[in-house]
Amino acid sequence: MQSIQSFFLPLNYSLYANIEKWETTQIGRTIDVYTESSFPDLKFAEIAIFNVPEYEGSKNSFSDSDCKIRAFFYSFHQSNLPKIVDLGVLKIMPTRKESFAIIENVCMDLLNNGIIPIIIGGGHDISYAIYKAYAKLEKHINLTVVDKKFDLGLENDNLASFSHLSKIISYKPSYLFHYTHLAFHSYLVSHIAIDMLNAMNFDPIRLGDLKENFNEVEPIMRNTDLFCFDITSIQHAYAAANIYSSPNGLSGEEACKIMRYAGVSDKVSAVGLFEYNQNLDLNSQTAYLLAEMLWYFIDGYKIRKNELNPNIKNCTKYTVAFEDGKNEIAFYKSQNSGRWWMGVPFQKQGIKKNQTYYVACSYRDYEIANQGEIPERWVKTFNKFMLTTVYLCLDFNDLSY
Repeated sequence: MQSIQSFFLPLNYSLYANIEKWETTQIGRTIDVYTESSFPDLKFAEIAIFNVPEYEGSKNSFSDSDCKIRAFFYSFHQSNLPKIVDLGVLKIMPTRKESFAIIENVCMDLLNNGIIPIIIGGGHDISYAIYKAYAKLEKHINLTVVDKKFDLGLENDNLASFSHLSKIISYKPSYLFHYTHLAFHSYLVSHIAIDMLNAMNFDPIRLGDLKENFNEVEPIMRNTDLFCFDITSIQHAYAAANIYSSPNGLSGEEACKIMRYAGVSDKVSAVGLFEYNQNLDLNSQTAYLLAEMLWYFIDGYKIRKNELNPNIKNCTKYTVAFEDGKNEIAFYKSQNSGRWWMGVPFQKQGIKKNQTYYVACSYRDYEIANQGEIPERWVKTFNKFMLTTVYLCLDFNDLSY
């Protein structure tokens, strides 16, 4: 693994000065941090945290003071921690192009070595650089975003927090297999944009639907590689340190639940928390919530089941036949974890026999099928294979939607 130390600045001494006074179960006592005297050993690292104070494409602003999130996160108790390293603060270059190239290269290096990067932003457009890291590794991914609106912008807009999504969708060659958007506010988005995402067989899910079926976040996260959380989706009462904050949105508890689902997912391999504006965090409440969200991700990560795809030998198979007598869907329930998948048939180039692509789902999908309806999750996945030829050439062994 190449050295990435030159891309970072060490943490302020005050953050770890009292390390010996902390209890052995506090995160700050065990996490390996970048100090003036040493850089973390990445050899056995599983998770790497760093913050990116880059806000040029956002109306939120950079703070010269130390990131408050760390102080809270380090003080929390957690047992049986995985190997976590804190790489410090990413150096911001004279131009955005240079800064984003560094983010891309760092994430690419970490991903290539099986280390989950957790990026604390910074503007939401940083997610474009993370996506490009996957693209450079030629990994087709599923992207899930929590945000109160679609950051599509206009056709000729430069890369910014309000336009980065269109840059990801239009990136060529495309490595975006699926996109899920959670918790958007209906009054902030155009029905044209919603129709467009649905026409692309993506999943825009409004805030009200998410709250009514919150457990559906679990299979969504099992289908996710890159997970980006824009804190504008959280109610102002819980996360006021954001210039775009709104009185409506997710509660602090719901934000933590989503992060835990992301941690439990065997597929999530990169996480970004964006649009935190420390200059507006007068009582540090937002920093405390973001630290809690990190804690819940780690808490979920500890109980990953190594079930990226169903182990057919350890699954109970349920086949649902439809009234036409021609179509059926096979569901699989893990005997170990109780998780559900469904099989989607597709043809791979050069192979006559249909292959099976396993989609993480819920018991609710099985109930829908038993009522004679084809689950939307199944339909959208099937349509992707039918409507475009690009997927016929993909290696789906590492895609695992």
